Amino acid sequence: MKKVINFVLLAASLTTGFVATTQANQLDDLLKQVKADRVSEAKLDKKREAEFLSARADKSALLNKAKKELTSQQARNKRLTKAYAANEISLTQKSVELDNATGTLGEMFGVSRAAAANAFGQISTSIVSAEFPNRGEALNRIANAKEIPSIADLEELWFALQTEMTESGKISQFSVDVTKLDGTKSTETITRIGTFNLVSADGYLTYNDEVGQVQPLPKQPAGYISETAADFFNTSSGYAAVYVDPSRGGILALETRKKTVEEFFHEGKEVGYAITVLFIIGLLIAAERLIVLGGMTSRIKTQEKNLDKPNENNPLGRLLKVFYDNQSADAETLELKLDEAILRETPQVDRGVNLIKMFAAIAPLMGLLGTVIGMIMTFQTITLFGTGDPKIMAGNISLALVTTALGLICALPLILIHSIVAGKSKSVLQKLDEQSAGLIAAIAEKGSK
Repeated sequence: MKKVINFVLLAASLTTGFVATTQANQLDDLLKQVKADRVSEAKLDKKREAEFLSARADKSALLNKAKKELTSQQARNKRLTKAYAANEISLTQKSVELDNATGTLGEMFGVSRAAAANAFGQISTSIVSAEFPNRGEALNRIANAKEIPSIADLEELWFALQTEMTESGKISQFSVDVTKLDGTKSTETITRIGTFNLVSADGYLTYNDEVGQVQPLPKQPAGYISETAADFFNTSSGYAAVYVDPSRGGILALETRKKTVEEFFHEGKEVGYAITVLFIIGLLIAAERLIVLGGMTSRIKTQEKNLDKPNENNPLGRLLKVFYDNQSADAETLELKLDEAILRETPQVDRGVNLIKMFAAIAPLMGLLGTVIGMIMTFQTITLFGTGDPKIMAGNISLALVTTALGLICALPLILIHSIVAGKSKSVLQKLDEQSAGLIAAIAEKGSK
């Protein structure tokens, strides 16, 4: 037992010695590491210190340089302030000297600028510029000049004004590029009437001063006006009448905005079209009746010259045939036979006459219908958009007025035509009645004898 205890104690003592030896070795290594790190940190601190001192020296140099620059700029500021004050004094003196030297030339400067500005506004929009382009450049330069115009500039102003005055009294023909409404260009010969109008073989032209182009009007004025322009252009000698616009395009523009008869007609829309259809049908019926009744009257007149030989191609001939076929009958029976024959002829003679009368009565009523529809639409437009813009209501009011006019235009001729057709038909029937009465009187006279 003692040996075991001694062995354990021995082992424990050996283990403790080994651990102590190991710890001692580690502490030595740690000490060496601390010494090495201390040396390294010292070197790093010295390096940082050196860099800081170097940067401090640089910053000091920059600060000194900035102070010197500030001092220099302050000195320069004082010099410039003095120079500015001196220049102000000199400028004031020179301005006084310039005013004294200019004298009345200053007034000429203002007058020339005003005259150039006025001339530029007139010449740039004048149709004379279509024949003599680029006249406004010199005037615009003079009008915006900051100095007294030169002799050459004043001559340009004088020449532009003189050209405008001279050409305003001339009728000139020249060739120019005309820009069509679809954008294409063609070189045409046109005639300029003073400063009023440009005309060509197709009618009136206009000068667009914004783009410097000659263009046809969007729509030519009334036919009798545009025809005189074309005739004037094609006249090579003598005199020709032409309409001239003294407002230099204003009145002509108003004429082009006027609606044509066709445009007014289409404003009647469906009601107007229906009235037109009634009118056309009435005219066709009337034309047919006039032709038929005219031929019938002509054949009756021919038959009157030969009453002994009835021809069935006319009402009188058919009436005479009934008479000759019933000569043996008594007067009363023959009268009934002839009345029956006249009644058979009456529908053919009166056919379509009442229809014309009915159309003449319906047309104004349809016009009134269009008026009511137009007013209803007008009030609806006022409800939606108010009365601020009358143009919004113009279309509906046009519908109301145009349909009324169309109804009256349709009714008046139809009433006149109806009276003519009815008169012809009554004259045919009257002729048959006269002949019938004469035939019956002849039979009655024979019977009395």
